[in-house]
Order: sequence, then C-alpha cells, then structure tokens
Amino acid sequence: MAARQKILILDDEQDLLEIYQEILARLPSQPEIRTATTGQDAIAILENEPFVLLLVDLNMPQMDGFQVLAVVRRRFPALRTVVMTGASETDLRARAYRVGVDLYMEKPKTGREIIFFVDCIESLLGRESQGGFRGVQSKTLLDIIQMECLTQNSCVLKISSASGEGRIWIQKGEILDAAVEDKVGKAAITEMIGWKAGNFEVLPAGLPRPRTIFIGYESLLMETAQSIDEADEADAAERETPESLLSAFARFTGVQFAMAVDLGASKTYEHWGCDDPAPLAVWTHQTAHAFKQLGEQLKVGELLDIIAFGSARNIAILSADQEVLGVGITRALAAPQIRETLTQIETKWAS
Repeated sequence: MAARQKILILDDEQDLLEIYQEILARLPSQPEIRTATTGQDAIAILENEPFVLLLVDLNMPQMDGFQVLAVVRRRFPALRTVVMTGASETDLRARAYRVGVDLYMEKPKTGREIIFFVDCIESLLGRESQGGFRGVQSKTLLDIIQMECLTQNSCVLKISSASGEGRIWIQKGEILDAAVEDKVGKAAITEMIGWKAGNFEVLPAGLPRPRTIFIGYESLLMETAQSIDEADEADAAERETPESLLSAFARFTGVQFAMAVDLGASKTYEHWGCDDPAPLAVWTHQTAHAFKQLGEQLKVGELLDIIAFGSARNIAILSADQEVLGVGITRALAAPQIRETLTQIETKWAS
C-alpha cells in the first residue's frame, strides 16, 4: 500500500489551521495533514519528515511567509508550495511567483472559493504530467488562465516558451486583450494556448488596456481549445484509437477523465484518466441502463444525458444507442459551464 502524501499547513491563526485541516482531510487522495503556527516550527518539521506540499501564510510575526519560502527553496527544492493569504496586493502575488511558489491564492471565503481551493490542492498532489508551466506543474495554460479569472483577479500574465513570449491582460476576472508577436486578441490567445510548456509570471495590472476581447472567458477558452483541436484533427485521424479520442476531451474546460462503456452484454469499456476504471464502468453502465428503463416506463422520450454532482467531482453521462460516455468534471465549474463543456464533448464524440 502506497504511503499517504503529507501536507504541512503554516499559519499563526489556530482557528484557520483547524478549518484548513478539516477541509483538506476530505480530499479524495486522503493526505496526512500536519500544522505549524510559526516558521521555525514548520522548518523543523520539514527537516524531520518528507512532505509533498507546504501551504504558508505570508503575514506572520517573527518569521514571515517570504522568509520561510526562501529557506524552503534552498533546503527543500522539490517541495511544492502554496501561498494562502488574506492580502490582495498585486505586488505580493508577483513577488511570490518570483520566489517560485506553485500557487498563490487568497484565503477562501465562499463555498465556491473553497471548492476551487480544494480542487487546486488535489491537482498539485496528483501525478505530474510531462510539460506544463512552471508554477503549476500539472496545469496547462488554459488552467492557469482559468485560475486567474475564477478568482476575479486583475493582472497581466506574462507567458514565455521556446516558441515566443506573450501577454494576457485580465481585469476583475475578464480577459481584455492578449498579444504575442504580430497577433492580438483571440488570435494571440490561440497561439499561446498551443504552447505545451514554458514559464509564466503574474504582473501588476498597470494602466488600463484597450479591450479587444468581448466574450466571457469560459466561452473564449472553449472556442480557443476547439480551434486548436480542429487544427490537429486531420493529423490525428489516421492514428486515432478509442483511448486517444477520450484523451482529446482533456482539452475541454474542467474535464478530469473520460470513459466509454458498451451498453451490450459484454459491458466492455475504454478509458482515459481513470485510476480505478472497473467500478466506474459498472456504475456508468448500471446508471445509464436504469435511466433508459425509467424513460421508457414514463414514456418521456430518449435519454440524452445525466449530470451527477458529487463531493469529490461531478460526473456526466452522455447516451448513444449502444454506448454511453462517462465524463468526470471538476467541482469548480458551475452548472452553465458544465453544460457548455458537455456540448463541446457531444460534438467531438459524434464526429
């Protein structure tokens, strides 16, 4: 049995430590949670035990969060770090990312912010993918942009890769403009999202930026991902397998895994991103079959889809004649966003 991953939370407010400990103890990965109230205690704990993640407050007496991070970077370079702070100053965000933190977040206050916080921490605990952007190793640029928009930030994202350098202007969670080389607006966003790896910095918002992008960030990111997906389809068609088709759904906002299950007696399935696919395949098959029967009994028409909202993630089931598609979706997405994602997936699946 694999050892449980360990998280250390550093904050001088004991009440907050208890709240964070309770929230993170319910993560699907079930990590072991430890706490410290001073920077000195946190470093002593890190020296004696292996941890994968450190959550640190910035405003603390004697030894503040930046001093702790400076020590951590020297002594524990592989340790992932998350800043949790009540301060909203943009210069603190930029300074934290320069230090090399994986994620900077304001302390969650609403239910949605708590869900987003939990999803981000679970993602950092997950397996690292090849590539990705410095700061959030397992995340794509789409995810990074979504983080800034969901948390209603105002900033400039500076994106650097082997392919070039660009900037994205965000004002109170809305994307105003983007620029890379001779491209601006949506074309620049599409260009940068096509980059597979690189670095990002969060810069102060600065002077007002003329707006060139006038649609919501959810629609913009979905349209951009679809454009990239369509551009790759011609090359991928010849070598496409069921698994590669399912993995293509990762381009759509919020998708964590996908599974196609045969509704026939064989109950065979293909999957992408599922850690334990067999029980999920059985549940997907049984749920789709039960709702199909219910629809026939009630004479309400053909089953199209099912959306289930869960404590760890949301799951959607899309139905066809002989096959059903199960899709895991992050809890951070609201119902309208889930519906948009499912529309994109249905189009891709039908093709």
